[in-house]
Amino acid sequence: MQAETLNEITLIWIAIGLLLSAVQLKVTAPYGRHFNRNWGPTLPYRLGWIIMEIVSPLTFAHFFWHGSGEKSTAHWVLAALWVLHYLNRSLIYPFRARMDGKEIPLTIVASGVFFNLVNGFLNGFWLGNFATFSENWFASANVILGGILFLSGAFINIQSDNILIRLSRCRDGFRQPGDTGYRIPKGGFFRWVSCPNHFGEIMEWSGYALMAWSLPALSFAIWTAANLIPRALSHHRWYRQQFPDYPKERRAVVPWPSRTRLSGGSS
Repeated sequence: MQAETLNEITLIWIAIGLLLSAVQLKVTAPYGRHFNRNWGPTLPYRLGWIIMEIVSPLTFAHFFWHGSGEKSTAHWVLAALWVLHYLNRSLIYPFRARMDGKEIPLTIVASGVFFNLVNGFLNGFWLGNFATFSENWFASANVILGGILFLSGAFINIQSDNILIRLSRCRDGFRQPGDTGYRIPKGGFFRWVSCPNHFGEIMEWSGYALMAWSLPALSFAIWTAANLIPRALSHHRWYRQQFPDYPKERRAVVPWPSRTRLSGGSS
């Protein structure tokens, strides 16, 4: 495959992501707190999560490793960032999060597998075959800014996951009847937004796109935002519906001063 062909496929993939984001603004994916049995057969949540997430590092690593291009330190750094992120998401996070007794529709798992196959292929194939970097790559402005964004986003993402994991654990291992385990999260970036974990992940892949400076990396940043912003909006609405005392100043995904703060009033 030529680089031009890969770029054409990537542009089509970006267009699909933007179109589907409009659909996701109206239709909430039925897993997690939004689980819905009307979407057909299900799998145990932990198993389904692992299946759809492990596809990404495996696909990326395969096409990167077998690529014919020369691999410099810059190549290996970008490959390591991708694989490490997804090893955490696929093999560490699901065993830390409270997923016992939950289910996920098979259709969601299948769509997640397809999503990760395409993104893993586009980025792994590009990095393994076509990517070239200058000798001063590490000192370039886009790499420095991208690295700061990626690491900051990873910190926010993991910190927020840790807060949610602690929140879902009940005292002494017991729950009262009807207790779903969902509570108002506090601390970290939850002070400002309902879904800082999503905000952090968007930051990560935006930073990665700056570092890689490629169309496939940009496409993944766009897809990440296209998937997670509608998801965050759904979570935000759910929190407001479930908790009458939910903080009114919180945004859905992007921290932004409330009007009361901008005008000098109390929040």
